[in-house]
Amino acid sequence: MRTLEEKWRAIVFDIIDYAFEPIINIHTGAVFGFEALLKNYQVIGFESAQEFFDTAYREGVLFKVELFLREKAIQKFVTAGVHEKAKLFLNVDSRIVDMPDYQQGQTAKILARYGLKPYAVTFEISEQHRFSNTERILQIVRNTRAQSYKIALDDFGVGYSGLQLLYNIEPDFVKIDRFFISNLAQDAKKRFFVTSIVNMAHLLGMAVIAEGIETEQEYYACRNLGCDYVQGYLFQTPVTDPAQLKLKYDYVEQLSRADRRKYQSDQQIIYNQAEFIPQLSIEASMEEVFNYFLENKQTSVCPITTPNNEPLGIVRERDIKSFAYSLYGRQLLKNKSTAKTLKDFLVRCPIVDVNTKAEQMLEIFSREEDAEGIIIVEDMQYIGFLSTKALLRIINEKNLAIARDQNPLTKLPGNTLIHTFVSEGLASGTDYYLLAYYDFDNFKPYNDKYGFRRGDRAILLFADILKRHFTREDTMIGHIGGDDFFVGFKNVKFEEAYQQVRHTVTEFTESVKALYDEQDRLNGYLTAKDREGNLKNFPLLTVSVAMLEIAGERSSCSMEEASAILAELKKVSKFNTEKITAATMLCRETVVNTSPNGYPAPELQPNSDTSDTLPDTEIDVRASGFQLRQ
Repeated sequence: MRTLEEKWRAIVFDIIDYAFEPIINIHTGAVFGFEALLKNYQVIGFESAQEFFDTAYREGVLFKVELFLREKAIQKFVTAGVHEKAKLFLNVDSRIVDMPDYQQGQTAKILARYGLKPYAVTFEISEQHRFSNTERILQIVRNTRAQSYKIALDDFGVGYSGLQLLYNIEPDFVKIDRFFISNLAQDAKKRFFVTSIVNMAHLLGMAVIAEGIETEQEYYACRNLGCDYVQGYLFQTPVTDPAQLKLKYDYVEQLSRADRRKYQSDQQIIYNQAEFIPQLSIEASMEEVFNYFLENKQTSVCPITTPNNEPLGIVRERDIKSFAYSLYGRQLLKNKSTAKTLKDFLVRCPIVDVNTKAEQMLEIFSREEDAEGIIIVEDMQYIGFLSTKALLRIINEKNLAIARDQNPLTKLPGNTLIHTFVSEGLASGTDYYLLAYYDFDNFKPYNDKYGFRRGDRAILLFADILKRHFTREDTMIGHIGGDDFFVGFKNVKFEEAYQQVRHTVTEFTESVKALYDEQDRLNGYLTAKDREGNLKNFPLLTVSVAMLEIAGERSSCSMEEASAILAELKKVSKFNTEKITAATMLCRETVVNTSPNGYPAPELQPNSDTSDTLPDTEIDVRASGFQLRQ
């Protein structure tokens, strides 16, 4: 009769199978690793993988079963031929520490049989189970690190003591649970949580993996919020056939490139400022560390990587000075019996992908008072280091670009930043953007009669009104040039934005009267020549607004098409009694013609400048790619 252990061994090796799901670089599409997922448990009567492990736990064989499963997964991983370029992610049931036969170091023996190093394996620890012995699990984590394995915290955010576990085990990877990814593009609260998780992880030198991506919108949401890796059915369902495993997903790279084309990337600035500080392998001796700082006197830190060039952190010169300059300190570190190794001096450092926006990098760095800088990676390979000085240079370069773009009269951002804002709105697919394009009415005759100096006063008056009304971080004010202005809203409700815009129109209409001579103000108009040289009465200055909403979907429209739509809407708003026309950009093939019943109908003004007359034909909303808002 077979023993309990023999029964479970037969189940694992004869029936249970593994499928592999790729973990993909969110920017390049390169596969970083494969997660091994349990299959065929239904064949032996289990409804879920969790029930399978629960049964093994109750029967007291969970640790042995885990070892059998690890060998099965490692064997299949090596057979697939992807082990030289990708990592294997293995799930660990934290309850193995409760098993009486638990022993450390068993996985290393299995890896050795298949010719793999510990660097090839990442253990995923889920927070879905309570730890019966927290100190014991932390000791296991420390021992696991000492053997050069990497650790991922799985299902982050939905289990027990997530932040406490993150603090204690300091994983290399944080895997955000599908709960937070689902509907991320539309849920502002989830975006807030994910942003916080990503920033915290990067600050602590951890990479972020978004689990369960099923739509392009979820992909773009994760990318925009700074996640490093993705996995999910959008890219690849788990496969059991090793021949189907790929090391590159062009689809992801295409999505990323399409997104980058929509807005200006900071990649070149970061490349230019990053310093390539030579790195050392974690396997280096302390003698090599001493020699490193002797040979590289210009740097006070040494980046430390795995033998495969994946960054682990830094060693600071100041931390080893006490040994280097003491009488016997250097000899003590050289002596293997003292047990001081490079790992004892390793310090976590923020690690950021080169494709990350400069603003996000600066935000991460600013939150860590003692940070020496930021390690820059591409495909999780070390490519350089941004020191404090380099980060300051990036800030200066960005500030200079902003200063060069500013309008010299109003000091408001100019067309470059406006273009960037609109492009990000068109590319986002996750956030709700609303664009407002302001244009003065009857400005030319005012300028002709009163001169450019008083015309500038009217422009400055309006700029001041915008600055006072739009002070929130989720709005952007810009000066296109002349009497054209721009306000962009991000995740501001339409009704709220519309009321703010309406108030600016009303305030300007009343305030600008003070810039007229008394008689013109009393008349309610001024007399000036029109474009044909004929004297004509023109109403006092007002401002018209075209509002275009991009409602949380990636738009197929280009920047030029969006500008054309705004120009078309502006023509309508000049004859609207409220001076505002609003529309929604159409991002799909379905187009619905409608009339703006919710707003006053266009109304001709008898004394309007001839340049403001409506075209003979009605606006073709189908051709223009927008729908007038009800």
